[in-house]
Amino acid sequence: MSEQFLSHKASSSPGFVNTSTYRQDLIRAVSKYARPDYRKAFWQISNTFIPYLALWGLMIFSTLQGYPYWVTLLLTVPAAGLLVRIFIFFHDSCHSAFFPSRKANRILGYIAGIMVFTAYEDWQRTHIIHHSASGNLDRRGAGDIWTMTVEEYLAASWLKRLAYRLFRNPLVLFGLIPIVLFLVVQRFPSLGAGKRERYGVVFTNIALAVLIIGMSLLLGFQNYLMIQLPILLLAACTGMWLFYIQHQYEDVYWAREQNWDMTDAGLKGSSYYKLPKVLQWTVGNIGLHHIHHLRANIPNYHLQRCHDEVPALQTVKPLTFRKSLKSLWLNLWDENRQILVSFRSIKKLNRLQKTT
Repeated sequence: MSEQFLSHKASSSPGFVNTSTYRQDLIRAVSKYARPDYRKAFWQISNTFIPYLALWGLMIFSTLQGYPYWVTLLLTVPAAGLLVRIFIFFHDSCHSAFFPSRKANRILGYIAGIMVFTAYEDWQRTHIIHHSASGNLDRRGAGDIWTMTVEEYLAASWLKRLAYRLFRNPLVLFGLIPIVLFLVVQRFPSLGAGKRERYGVVFTNIALAVLIIGMSLLLGFQNYLMIQLPILLLAACTGMWLFYIQHQYEDVYWAREQNWDMTDAGLKGSSYYKLPKVLQWTVGNIGLHHIHHLRANIPNYHLQRCHDEVPALQTVKPLTFRKSLKSLWLNLWDENRQILVSFRSIKKLNRLQKTT
């Protein structure tokens, strides 16, 4: 089916036509963008890794020269932004999407993985599971944000409710959990990891130990922490927010196994997070997440062009930064209304049930 037909489908229907034929034609329309390019890949590495290492150099200089610590912290902001971008390259390599060569993707994955404190093989496995189960209520729990339905929450024990409310508290979810995830959880293989993944975790941990010891001998352990921790903390919190908002917004898509549709899971269950150009560059176009979940092996550097040239993709309503803040207070999936709702709405529901 031609892109003209896809354009007709997008403009003549308020939703998406959930047929295997439509999905096949849509996949065919975006497939030409799933072609990694060495030139673009190396250009991205140059305009990201070099500035990141340069900022590290400036932070080392300011720390060793005894400049006020706020100077180092100011440099943390762009450095953390570049580390987020490096994580996007790591993410692309996990989909074999950054370089044309599988081997080159694996090498980049290991190098970038060490920089972002994440083991390549193990994260790749859990992330692929996430793609295969995104939006499926019956397959929650692998590589996603813990999400309960309204019925599950109301039926849960007070202890489970308390744990869930603590987990979904913004200070915990975007402050404590990211740093624990990258510093502690990622040091161990995930459940179900095979030998290759376990070896990958061990290799990454050894590489990180060598790096930390080497930098500590060069700078002093305290100086190293004063540079590394703020960068990692800011980047991890930003990354957690991005991952959260990609699949946690009011009219997101969730369905039971028998009704789950892969096309809807991609186009309705993954946000088009529209950011200013500078931030879009920083996060490697990951805001075009609806396209990524439709065809995961499209490199980040082709996502915008894919969106601009395939009309069917433009039917997805953008989520702005201002509107996305509402998602901080949306915590439970209401299967009856097919929307995410807040804890406050559950209190109203309880009051209504008591009066009827």
